[in-house]
Amino acid sequence: MSVPPVLVPPRTTAVAGVVREASVPPLVPPVTRGSLGDLPFDNAAAAPADAVLSRKQPDGTWRDVTAATFAAEVLAVAKGLLAHGLQAGDRLAVMARTRYEWTLLDFAAWAAGLVTVPVYPASSAEQVRWILADSGAVACVVETAEQLRLIAGERRRLPDLAHVWQIEAGAVRTLTDAGRAVPGRAVAERRSARTPDDIATLIYTSGTTGRPKGCVLTHANFFTEADNCTELLHPVFTSVSRRPAATLLFLPLSHVFGRAVAIGCLRARVRLGHTPSLRAEELRADLAGFRPTFLLAIPYVLEKVYNTGRATAGQLGRAAVFDRAADVAEAYGEAVTARRHGTGPGPGLRLRAARALYEPLVYRRVRGALGGRVRYVISGGSPLGRRLSAFYTGAGVEVYEGYGLTETTAAATVTPPLRPRLGTVGWPLPGGAVRIADDGEVLLRGGHVFAGYWDAKRQRAEEAEGAGEWFATGDLGALDSDGYLTITGRKKELIVTSGGKNVAPAPLEDALRAHPLVGQCMVVGDNRPYVAALITLEEEGTAVDDRLLAELQRAVDEVNRTVSRAESIRRFVVVPGAFTEESGHLTPSMKLKRDVVARDFAKEIAGLYEK
Repeated sequence: MSVPPVLVPPRTTAVAGVVREASVPPLVPPVTRGSLGDLPFDNAAAAPADAVLSRKQPDGTWRDVTAATFAAEVLAVAKGLLAHGLQAGDRLAVMARTRYEWTLLDFAAWAAGLVTVPVYPASSAEQVRWILADSGAVACVVETAEQLRLIAGERRRLPDLAHVWQIEAGAVRTLTDAGRAVPGRAVAERRSARTPDDIATLIYTSGTTGRPKGCVLTHANFFTEADNCTELLHPVFTSVSRRPAATLLFLPLSHVFGRAVAIGCLRARVRLGHTPSLRAEELRADLAGFRPTFLLAIPYVLEKVYNTGRATAGQLGRAAVFDRAADVAEAYGEAVTARRHGTGPGPGLRLRAARALYEPLVYRRVRGALGGRVRYVISGGSPLGRRLSAFYTGAGVEVYEGYGLTETTAAATVTPPLRPRLGTVGWPLPGGAVRIADDGEVLLRGGHVFAGYWDAKRQRAEEAEGAGEWFATGDLGALDSDGYLTITGRKKELIVTSGGKNVAPAPLEDALRAHPLVGQCMVVGDNRPYVAALITLEEEGTAVDDRLLAELQRAVDEVNRTVSRAESIRRFVVVPGAFTEESGHLTPSMKLKRDVVARDFAKEIAGLYEK
């Protein structure tokens, strides 16, 4: 059993009594040779019989995949990629839900010296075309026949795209068969030529203009992120009992959060499973079958488990019991946190007795909804909130909250074990630093910060703001005296839904505003489950009847065709009056004062999210 690291508190720097900077030394030395493509082969050499992955079988059971087997599969697919003529540095796009083949293709591509380009599986044709064209993807692997048809419809506009394979039509088998005549040493030579500074992936993220930009993440970025996170979160990634650590990944691998954890699991030889569905019944069944010890989740999932638990209790006539249990769990979590920080004695006798009473009635059922064995959750994508964080702590699930962006290879700050501070997103990632600018913007630095944005013309990362120095996040925050970061707002106009999806509102608003019936509109959805819109009419006084609403719905549907479902406007409401400079809703340059509109129409916005 490995020894947990000694946690060094952040070194803070204050100006006029206000903490403006915090930094934490690295827990591990930087990787100086090789690439992520080496991981399967290193694992196979060190522990060939270890179960590093599990695959769900048609009958619902899970079959372990050993390190030796996974390395052999990676080698076979990598040989197939070479057989199809893909050269070192070529881009391979992957458009699929979270499944075993995603991780297999990722590591096979890296073993072959390629750069992977994830494509969100629900992307529109326009988005897919832009990503494939801008990245210069030579090959693409899709999951379904529908996605294959979508690519086929854009093929004439993608001159670089030479190969398209479909997972459900046997893409892995096709690549494996093609590579049988390729010697293994050809892949070994490709791997030996790669360095940590080479590009591992281009992940396209929405910019404030709505045009996705390719974030250039290197192998070194992922090594820094994965190694420091797994070392910091020692109880999560290390077997601290006879039960081996394991996690079931259900978040999209097209997002950096899921990719970073998958890499961390392979790096730490933690058993990893995949499931593509967030539907409650399907996910619950997979969690029960796989029985993970920790989970990677977004707040939406934790909120859903809580709300479902309460709804079930209500159906059984036990809503009051659940509510009392929730109050006890929150109080217990707050008391535990206070004790860890030396600001309180911890849960008293009465609180411990109350928690014991509700353990079999409520808390065990909550943990059961997560598979039964989960003791840790890594939460990110959007703020979880102090109340839920305390509840889960009291219910026996430790939540490690983090904050980061695609540009920071996922987490830039992480809750330190046994030292959570509710309402914050933790300390800087070991080896990294956080600075608060004069205007309150959060700036980040460290080996996890990306190389820059993809320059399609030069086929490399452009010199992006803060690359190698301080990266400006566009978020607003504050550091406390102990170096914990709290996110207080967003400087840039970019919505982040509770599902962690980045949505640029301006393109949606511009397209909708072009409709003759629409005067002004404002897209909302920050930290909400979906995107919605407030609409004013071009002609004030127009009767809002079924016919007008149907016409507006057609306008919204037309706009939604240009984006993925996660970015689409699900609901809208027509609000009275107009957004004007005189009303205080527009600036002199006709830009929306979003905070003013949100304040004045808070009731209407709340109504958009009522059932």
